[in-house]
Amino acid sequence: MKKAFALLMLFLSLTLSAQDITGPWHGVLTFPGGQLRITVAIAKAETGTYTATMLVPEQSPKAVPVTDIFFESNILAFGIPGAGIDYKGTLENNIFKGTFTQNGYALPLDLGREEVKVKPKVRPQEPAKPYPYYTEDVVFKNEKAGINLAGTLTVPKKEGTYPAVVLITGSGQQNRDEELLGHKPFLVLADYLTRQGIAVLRYDDRGTGSSQGTFAKATSEDFATDAEAAFRYLKTRKEINKNKIGLAGHSEGGTIAPIVASKNPDVAFIVLLAGTAIPGDELMLLQNYMMGKANGMPEEELTKLGAINKQVYTAIKEETDTNTLKARLLTIFDKELKPLFISKGVPKDQVMQYIEVQVNELASAWYSNFIRYNPGPALEKVQCPVLALNGDKDLQVAPVANLDAIKRAAQKSGNKKVTTKLLPGLNHLFQESKTGAPSEYGEIEQTFSPVALNEIATWILKQVK
Repeated sequence: MKKAFALLMLFLSLTLSAQDITGPWHGVLTFPGGQLRITVAIAKAETGTYTATMLVPEQSPKAVPVTDIFFESNILAFGIPGAGIDYKGTLENNIFKGTFTQNGYALPLDLGREEVKVKPKVRPQEPAKPYPYYTEDVVFKNEKAGINLAGTLTVPKKEGTYPAVVLITGSGQQNRDEELLGHKPFLVLADYLTRQGIAVLRYDDRGTGSSQGTFAKATSEDFATDAEAAFRYLKTRKEINKNKIGLAGHSEGGTIAPIVASKNPDVAFIVLLAGTAIPGDELMLLQNYMMGKANGMPEEELTKLGAINKQVYTAIKEETDTNTLKARLLTIFDKELKPLFISKGVPKDQVMQYIEVQVNELASAWYSNFIRYNPGPALEKVQCPVLALNGDKDLQVAPVANLDAIKRAAQKSGNKKVTTKLLPGLNHLFQESKTGAPSEYGEIEQTFSPVALNEIATWILKQVK
């Protein structure tokens, strides 16, 4: 899953307006694969300046502060640089008619006073209460970061001692259910495993839901300390067998799990669900190619963009100073990318805005760390049993190349307890998919393939016998 991109600051002064726009404004974003409700709550300070928060209930129950807001002459503009978001709309008949932009990708969004209701997607795998197992909301502390993390612990029965697994989310800010596009993969996975006799701890990412901390500046190494704190917390629970606690990570979470296991030999097992084992720059080159090809991009353009991306990733690996890196990236994009876009009729000002957005994102702490990081060495230190699964329609983590990298790491480490499997017909979210394209994620009713669920549970039970 991708990180939210950074955004240009709006640099707009806050001004007074005769029109009262305070209070909540509601709208719905419609895009290939689903819909998201948006609520922007605007307040006015005594100084006459505006403040606001934005809530996306399908993604998180927690509203995000709007850091830049401007309203004048019936024009509303606001931005959330940390999430790569900006909005501009004109007030007409008490409705803002406007455009919502994230990562340079623009979608129409009208905001009105009437709350929007979206017909819920059919998600037949989501369990219904009452659950046939014990559930508890928990809080545990990451001592290294000085923050409390909130999650849900599910145990087959309140009494007894059980093996357990910590679930680690993929990239992007996600809650304990790894919720996205109306799906709750970790809710479905936790439910299935707990019914099979395995306790599960899943938790909100730092700065998300009920967890403390700041998400925007954190890297995979920071998230690894969160996962390690979850692992250590389970050791304090009387219901958990302290010698049979493992980790299961999806996507970036599958990169984090080996980091934790390499430093904690008492981790009983790890499960890598499309977990990356390829260096970040190589992974992104493959991802960009596969996604572009799936979208019908000509081979000539794919080759050209691949060459540009190689220059970009080399710069990220070579430059450690952020300002120097940004300057070098601007030079690359100005020379290589701008002429390509302009030749396709994209207005110059839009090209420059896109470039600025991309440069800020590429130079961010998380992305730079991701490109520079090679998961291989950590995986080579892991001596516990490893299960690595990929769907053969995964367009985000190249399945064959990724599983081959995991096999090579196992050979180097001498770990004979590594199992890799390529699951036919499954995408990056382990849904049964026609093309594997992210645009399908929200439209597919299935949240998690029963075949994949069975593979995971059966393997874990074998390890903890």
